[in-house]
Amino acid sequence: MLTPLVSVLLLLGLLITLFGAVRRVKLWHRGKPVAVNIWAGLSSIPRRYLVDLHNVVARDKATAHMHVATAGGFVAALVMLSIIYLLGIDSGAMHLLALIACTVMLLGAQLVAGRRRSVPAHLSTGPWMRLLKSLKVFAGTFLLVSIFGLFGIDNLPSILLVLLGVAMIAGMGEMLLGLTWGGPMKHAFAGALHLAFHPRAERFGGGQSTGLRPLDLTEPHLGVDKPTDFYWNQLLGFDACVQCGRCEKACPAFVAGQPLNPKKLIQDMVVGMTGGSTASYHGSAHPGHELHLGEKAICGGPEHSLFEGLLDPDTVWSCTTCRACVEECPMMIEHVDAIVDLRRYLTLELGATPGKGPDILENLIATDNPNGHPPQQRNNWSVDLHIPLMAEVKQADVLLWAGDGAFDMRNQRTLRALVTLLQRAKVDFAVLGNEELDCGDLARRLGDEATFQRLARANIHTLSQYRFKRIVTADPHAFQLLKNEYPDFGGHYDVCHHTQLLAELVAQGGLKLEPVQELSVTYHDPCYLGRYNGGYEAPRSLLRAIGIEIKEMERSGYRSRCCGGGGGAPVTDIAGKRRIPDMRMDDVRETGADIVVVACPQCSLMLEGVIEPRPEVRDIAELLLEALPQQARYLQVDEMEAS
Repeated sequence: MLTPLVSVLLLLGLLITLFGAVRRVKLWHRGKPVAVNIWAGLSSIPRRYLVDLHNVVARDKATAHMHVATAGGFVAALVMLSIIYLLGIDSGAMHLLALIACTVMLLGAQLVAGRRRSVPAHLSTGPWMRLLKSLKVFAGTFLLVSIFGLFGIDNLPSILLVLLGVAMIAGMGEMLLGLTWGGPMKHAFAGALHLAFHPRAERFGGGQSTGLRPLDLTEPHLGVDKPTDFYWNQLLGFDACVQCGRCEKACPAFVAGQPLNPKKLIQDMVVGMTGGSTASYHGSAHPGHELHLGEKAICGGPEHSLFEGLLDPDTVWSCTTCRACVEECPMMIEHVDAIVDLRRYLTLELGATPGKGPDILENLIATDNPNGHPPQQRNNWSVDLHIPLMAEVKQADVLLWAGDGAFDMRNQRTLRALVTLLQRAKVDFAVLGNEELDCGDLARRLGDEATFQRLARANIHTLSQYRFKRIVTADPHAFQLLKNEYPDFGGHYDVCHHTQLLAELVAQGGLKLEPVQELSVTYHDPCYLGRYNGGYEAPRSLLRAIGIEIKEMERSGYRSRCCGGGGGAPVTDIAGKRRIPDMRMDDVRETGADIVVVACPQCSLMLEGVIEPRPEVRDIAELLLEALPQQARYLQVDEMEAS
């Protein structure tokens, strides 16, 4: 009697799960349509799951082992049980494999229980605490069933059959029905399909994809106000959230006490999509917004505005777009894309950009730079450096993109140091001078896609008039746009950051440097150079080339803490308990370094804005200038005076 009972319950569970899957897919498809290759996507799941996703999970070895045992054991057990009880392939070997799979799953469940004995603040509780019991019930029950099958025991006492039946229903209720009807296990079903139809398929197989999606400005409705304004595969991605809280731990705005919790933001998107309530959320709240929980629960709906209860606009404006949340997410969810989509609605439809945002956007419209400087003064920083203008020479090996650091006296020092280094290496380069416009980064991150696209097209038109092999810039934000976002508008260029070009010159012997005096140095990774573009090694190789041993911060490389200067955060200026640059400078102080080296004009401004006493802030080009041989430095001065 055991075999018919297991067969019926398993078949019923799978049919109800399948019905729930159809219902869930219909929920996702209430979003905007986007074309996908269904079969190619589905066939890509195993590799993307076992390689790309697992590479992120494996950063925490204990969690990775727990995940492999629990998820792997569950999938293997379900496959074996289906083969035995639904396909009728009944053999001792099959029962043994099912037994092994259930045992592995049970061990994984024990690891889950150990992790939940003392729950860290970033982990969600509620149903997630129930899940570990369901894991044990499913694994333990079918472990017994496999043992009975292995020894050919099918006729059991009625009371034992009833108990086993109840246990199987309880275990499958969470493990199967929960896959598609809601609850913690839905991340497994949604997560697999999210990998198949990910909005950024280029991220898989070791690739990168960080450029924002262009907005069609002819659409009648711009940006995202309602859940159905998202693309359907974005809604699918939100549903894949496992509520592990890695994004919460990594988010600089959350740690600073600003009203943003990336995990809560994603769950609010799910509530909006499903028409549920925030009462179902059992994780950390937005800092300062605890009343969104419990008895003050807010309901959502696919056609309801997200800003009418579920989302505070300040939540959206707190983001620095640093991508720390995206980098840490084991489900590879794209939080920043969603935030910018929401900003586009607030800016383009409502004109509700906070802080100095409206003034900045007006300046960009009137003067093509965010601070309203006279455009004809853009090239004043270089008048004594005798840099060729593209308008005069028409072609050069390298086009130096100055960026809006050209208007700032602090960052003019970086540009002038870079020019000296390029001249010493005899690089054939020129600048656009006053023809250069703002690249559009700030406008795009603040949601003003119209102004960004105007600036991008104007710059592309200017660049099309000249011949050059590559563009180099000391600004990672300009680097990101020119390299990864201008191609959508026809601007295809070979772009490199100044640290990359300088590292090439040093490696090839074109730039001769001497070891500097012993310095105590740490290096801060800019978000738009590091996480956005993988530029971690070139700056460090340059520091090593001049004899510096870097005192790395605990949060460095892909886990570097943001300086707080990206995404328009200094412009929107959402209040928190602490300033993000102050927190980053604390990271610097922990190393004991006297100098923090940066490679971004925005990082320079933010870190130098920390009140003293503090370590000195230097751009890497300024430090390399000191490493030029003395004779070369004097020769440079003589040449400049003679000219």
